[in-house]
Amino acid sequence: MRNRRHRSRAVVALATTALLCGGALTACDAQGGNSGAPGGSSAHRPSPKPTPAWDTSPRSLAAVGDSITRGFDACSVLSDCPEASWATGTDTEINSLATRLLGKTRAATHSWNHAKTGARMADLTGQVEEAAAERPELVTVMTGANDACRSSAAAMTPVAQFRADFQEAMRTLRRELPKAQVYVASVPDLKRLWSQGRTNPLGKQVWKLGICASMLADPDDLDARATERRDAVRDRVVAYNEVLKEVCEKDRRCRHDGGAVFDYRFDGDQLSHWDWFHPSKNGQARLAEIAYRRVTSKKPGA
Repeated sequence: MRNRRHRSRAVVALATTALLCGGALTACDAQGGNSGAPGGSSAHRPSPKPTPAWDTSPRSLAAVGDSITRGFDACSVLSDCPEASWATGTDTEINSLATRLLGKTRAATHSWNHAKTGARMADLTGQVEEAAAERPELVTVMTGANDACRSSAAAMTPVAQFRADFQEAMRTLRRELPKAQVYVASVPDLKRLWSQGRTNPLGKQVWKLGICASMLADPDDLDARATERRDAVRDRVVAYNEVLKEVCEKDRRCRHDGGAVFDYRFDGDQLSHWDWFHPSKNGQARLAEIAYRRVTSKKPGA
């Protein structure tokens, strides 16, 4: 009888355990109890530190984009001046992003400028492919102004095409540089640049050579048709900036400037005294400041 009672109690215990484990499989180990698995509970194991989504101290930098990143008209008329570039310039007046992040010595060997004057968004993928050869930890992007600066407002790059081209460039970058960080600057407010530069006679003479005709043609014409044309260009820039932001935000290693360049109120000191449209050395230095704040901020929107 005693053996039969022992066997009955054992059966009840096993049945109870089975019911408990059936209701919460993860609470029971292979031995049928609630104790941790052999080797100790995972709760006591140190958790690995997650890899930060953004490194505020990258050790190399490649720049892609257009004439602004080439320092066009910052040093002499209708000429590139890469030493004055906000991104990779070596001129001490600029204190470029590369110099701020890497130091003067390292910036000379670990920063590269693949931007090209006149480039549009359709050219960005090729620039990214060139930049990938250096394996940079940070890639800066500033392009889109030439997509709006066309011979006429009708010739501007359609927004859908602009988006497709940027997405293709980002796919290429991720394929070639899966861990690289990307800083994307907004397109400047071209209408504000027209408003500032149109007061300078020399600038208006240079504009006649064909610089951004969609915005700058007939700079003193203020009739309804000219105003509508300039507003259309500005609206297109706003749409481009929205594309840049939306595409960038889908990539955890990409930071958009939040419209800081578009919002920046360039004045006479920050505009080239050759064409009164592109950034001067002073303007390039302001772009470097904006970029540095964004790249080194612990929070994306700071």
